[in-house]
Amino acid sequence: MELYLVQHGIAVSEEVDPHKGISREGRLQTLRVLAFLCVKDFNVDVLWHSKKQRAVDTAYVIQDNISIKEVVARDDLSPLSEIKDLPNEIIQLDKNLMIVGHLPFLGRLVSQLITGSDNYELVSFKHSGVVCLDYKDSKWRIKWIVAPDII
Repeated sequence: MELYLVQHGIAVSEEVDPHKGISREGRLQTLRVLAFLCVKDFNVDVLWHSKKQRAVDTAYVIQDNISIKEVVARDDLSPLSEIKDLPNEIIQLDKNLMIVGHLPFLGRLVSQLITGSDNYELVSFKHSGVVCLDYKDSKWRIKWIVAPDII
C-alpha cells in the first residue's frame, strides 16, 4: 500500500481571489509532476482532498489527468486539522491513497506515521510536490519524493 501526499499547487493571492484558488503556475507544476509520475509505476485508487479551494483545484487537475476510482472532499485535511485517528483509517483503507492538502498538516502526518509523534519536520514539501510513503511489515517508510523544481 502506498500513500501519496501532495501539497496543493501554488495559489493566487487573496487580492486576486478571496478563496485563493490555484494559479496558472500551480496548474502547470501539478501537470508537470503528473506527467513525470505517469511514466513510472504510479497508481492511485482513492484521492482525499481538503475543501479549501487551492486543494480542490489541485485535486481536479489530478483527477482529470489520471484514473482514480474514488475522490472524497474531507473536512479534516485543513492546515491545522488534528491527526487523530487518520493513520488507522489510512491503514484500514488498504488502498493506494493520495491526500491533497496543506502545511503544516501534511508534515505533521508524515511525522506521525514515521515516528509515532507529529512533532518532527522530516520532509520539506513543495507546492505540487508528491511525497510517497509505503506501508510494509506494519511500518511506514518514505519511499520517494518528487518536487516540480527537480523535473
